[in-house]
Amino acid sequence: MTDLASLVDGKRILITGGLGMIGSTLAQKLVPLGAKVTLVDACIDPYGANFFNIENIRSQLTVNIADIRDKEAMKWLVRGQDIIFNLAGQVSHNDSIENPFLDADINYLGHLNVVENMRKFNPHAVVVFSGSRLQFGRIEYNPVDEKHPLNPRTPYALNKTAAENLYKFYFEMYEIPCVVFRIANPYGPRSQMKHSKYCMINWFLRLAMENKTISIFGDGEQMRDYIYVEDLADALLLAAATPACHGEVFNVGSGTGARFKEMVETLVSIVGQGKVQSVPWPKDYVNVETGDYITNIHKLQDAIDWKPRTDLRSGIQHTFDYYQRHRAHYW
Repeated sequence: MTDLASLVDGKRILITGGLGMIGSTLAQKLVPLGAKVTLVDACIDPYGANFFNIENIRSQLTVNIADIRDKEAMKWLVRGQDIIFNLAGQVSHNDSIENPFLDADINYLGHLNVVENMRKFNPHAVVVFSGSRLQFGRIEYNPVDEKHPLNPRTPYALNKTAAENLYKFYFEMYEIPCVVFRIANPYGPRSQMKHSKYCMINWFLRLAMENKTISIFGDGEQMRDYIYVEDLADALLLAAATPACHGEVFNVGSGTGARFKEMVETLVSIVGQGKVQSVPWPKDYVNVETGDYITNIHKLQDAIDWKPRTDLRSGIQHTFDYYQRHRAHYW
């Protein structure tokens, strides 16, 4: 893989949602490489902000508690940055159904605020947007490439798609260099562990560690693509630092599928405890279930020197080891 240090040493990098799983993983990679990192996080419950995620590098970066919807804050924070990872967002597709106004406020208007302030005060910075595989809606074919139709089925997916179009517009109209990702199911260390609204693997891991019951909807045969957060962070960094990626949209995942029940069985076998039961699909999930999903990652692999290095079993093992050591900071 490309030497990241040569790409980011001395760069000024802003990460919104920086105290969450993906943002803090980026910071953990960037700080030792010589980047000058600023994390921005609104620390809104029940999202994933956790200062323990950066405890070992806290003195080597800057943390600013601010909301991407705050026009005055963003006006100053975007200035002077070389790369902006705009990862802040409302994270639950079911919550977006209950409160679509909040989802639109954060996941669309918040991102508009960041990129508009970039246009005014720092139009040459590269900005990376984290979209979702849920933007595709019902899956028509697998593996899913970037040409697959987008048919959002929740306000969350709808606003992610609107934000994607926003970034593409600012690239085409104002030449602001952006990279858009549609991310599969991320998991790994530093994710919140308090609820099931984000990072299903992590939530199931907590249930197993507490020897509780994990519920599998239906027969558990549905296919999903799970991407380990370290692999995801490498892809985000490399794409941001590669000019040929600017203005492009990339699907990112492991590139392989796993049956839902296979994922759960693997997890339980690693933890060594936990119970599994099959239950009918809840009503609120039937409406948003997309069908099997596997990511076609060929476009991304052609653009950057990257491939996922962590298979599902290894990723779950690493995640379990992390929470065994640091459980007190996440429960």
